[in-house]
Amino acid sequence: MSERQDIRSEIREFLTSRRAKITPEQAGLPDFGGHRRVPGLRREEVALLAGISIEYLTRIERGSVRGVSEDVLDGLSRALQLDDVERAHLLDLFRTANATRPARRRPAKQRVRPSVQRILDSMTGVAAFLRNDRLDILAANPLGYALYSPLLADPARPVNLARFIFLNRGASDFYSDWEGIAHAAVGSLRAAAGRDPYDRSLSDLIGELATRSEEFRVRWARHDVKYYQSGSQPFHHPIVGDLTLNYDALELPGDPGQTIVAYSVEPDSASRQALDLLASWSAGTTHPDHSVSGTLER
Repeated sequence: MSERQDIRSEIREFLTSRRAKITPEQAGLPDFGGHRRVPGLRREEVALLAGISIEYLTRIERGSVRGVSEDVLDGLSRALQLDDVERAHLLDLFRTANATRPARRRPAKQRVRPSVQRILDSMTGVAAFLRNDRLDILAANPLGYALYSPLLADPARPVNLARFIFLNRGASDFYSDWEGIAHAAVGSLRAAAGRDPYDRSLSDLIGELATRSEEFRVRWARHDVKYYQSGSQPFHHPIVGDLTLNYDALELPGDPGQTIVAYSVEPDSASRQALDLLASWSAGTTHPDHSVSGTLER
């Protein structure tokens, strides 16, 4: 299958998967009962809600997207009740389909600027690491190394969050909410693939996970997208036991694709005590020389 066909297939499957998730009742349409051949909304119902013809929607779902206006995309987003992340993903797919096709490439290794490492190291009292869109951990601060020591125990580099989640049996012990983190990981990779479908290293990772993990393959087929931005994450750490941390993802505009993920905790809580204990343990532990992926810029 050609790369252009790949993008058309992505558009078709994303739109049809969103259509299948909405019932007529949710869309404010009458449901006259009877057998429906497709789950969710019919194509003519989406066309009605979006204010376009069935023929036009059919062409769009088949990947014929040249010249589709932003107004049409807005109408589709409203009809399919897309959230902000899903709408951004749809725009990424349409932008890629309409762009001049670049050659599939393997990008140069991402570098961690020394100033970024200094920012990480200055974040005391929080566990923080730097990752890319592929979910490789590129660098961390000492407490970040300590929190993610179960991942770093594997000598393979780069350390990859998605590979650990789906291919390491210890992941379901480390992540107390394994289902939630698995959904977030797949959704993040799906969003990244929409932004840059010609990234060979990303495509290779997705292919590896789909081949080796049924759990990943099932989730990937749902076409869900997600941004890992903020929230709470429960862990069961082998050193300090259970703790729940608040996370915030901070994108670096000067380093496209790189994001600092910082984990903080409520003061005077059991999780604060556990994180302080982890910090004490970390102080007596030797960590890698700030080169989790071997890509630190010197």
